[in-house]
Amino acid sequence: MKHGPNALIDENLPVVIIATCDRENELSRIRYEKTCSNLKEVKARSGKVIALATEGDEDIKDAADHVLYIPAAPEELLPILEIVPLQLLAYHIAVRRGCDVDQPRNLAKSVTVE
Repeated sequence: MKHGPNALIDENLPVVIIATCDRENELSRIRYEKTCSNLKEVKARSGKVIALATEGDEDIKDAADHVLYIPAAPEELLPILEIVPLQLLAYHIAVRRGCDVDQPRNLAKSVTVE
């Protein structure tokens, strides 16, 4: 979160932060602390924060504007649990923006038929 990304943050920009943590894993706790530091930087610039966090995390609830919780799991399994709510969030944002989620733009350029 240096220079360019910080310059984009304002009160109209929602920022999605993945702040999950495996409390049993020291490296996971270190990454979580760095993520919380970035969250505070966003809030200092009046950004709106949507956080994805582990169930039972009370610290994130006070820091973020909105929190989506996933069950606690080992570090190796967290990405699998994180993807589901993030995909749903992306889907609902696209629908609210009026995008056709069933026929995305430029699909023919990225999918080839044999």
